[in-house]
Amino acid sequence: MEEKIVSFDIKADFGFLKKPDINEGIYLTYNCLHKPALLGILGAIIGLGGLYQSYIQKKPLPEYFDKLRNVKIGIQPLAVKGNFIKTVIKYNNSVGYASEEQGGNLIVNEQTLIKPSFRIFLLFHLNNKDEKRLYEYIKNSESEFIPYLGKNDFQIWWDKNNVKEYSFVEDSNVSESRPIENLFIKPAGKTIRQNRANQADEIFDWSQPITNDFFIFFERLPIGYDEQTSNYKFDNFVFTNRKLVPSFLNDTSNICHLIDDDKFVQLN
Repeated sequence: MEEKIVSFDIKADFGFLKKPDINEGIYLTYNCLHKPALLGILGAIIGLGGLYQSYIQKKPLPEYFDKLRNVKIGIQPLAVKGNFIKTVIKYNNSVGYASEEQGGNLIVNEQTLIKPSFRIFLLFHLNNKDEKRLYEYIKNSESEFIPYLGKNDFQIWWDKNNVKEYSFVEDSNVSESRPIENLFIKPAGKTIRQNRANQADEIFDWSQPITNDFFIFFERLPIGYDEQTSNYKFDNFVFTNRKLVPSFLNDTSNICHLIDDDKFVQLN
């Protein structure tokens, strides 16, 4: 089976990744791009059907998710300490069915990401025709549909000149503390704080000095869909420049060593 890890950077002037549990008074956005949204972008690139098509066809999941769900992905926010600047935009939705209570004029307050950008890591299995097609489209900066970041007002693109392929090793034997470049899943039962009572629970190497640029960013993000309810499934993610202990890197699944850049990523 031929496998390739590829990275490319996407960016937009604005972005809106709506949180499904907030819709009264203000719509809130996730800070980071998550897997279901990224798979929607990838599906648009190769022309796969989305949520609207699945609704019309009475299918529980959109075509893009069904065909691309096994693509392992990693997302690195290209923002200072992982946190994007946000603003709230107020606008009127004046279509007739927007709000019967307000005479068809719905006033919307929407939290919006300012200049979001992400480095995307993808592990392709090139014997899969959809993944191979996606690999070729990304390399050539081509797309069937215009991809966007949450709303079709917020179009995204990428430069084929920054598409990069990596030689890699999965589950390599790490002997020294190293950082992970992208968002990674916080392991259950492990602590991110210094625990002098039980250091075996720690994932960070606290023997290293803490510098002024040190940061840890947390966000609970969607990882997929529940096939019975079509609602998001979630997990807790960490993004940090802190080095992680070798035992964590060696015992955690889906860690890949990108040999060319001598970096580690987690692809899920």
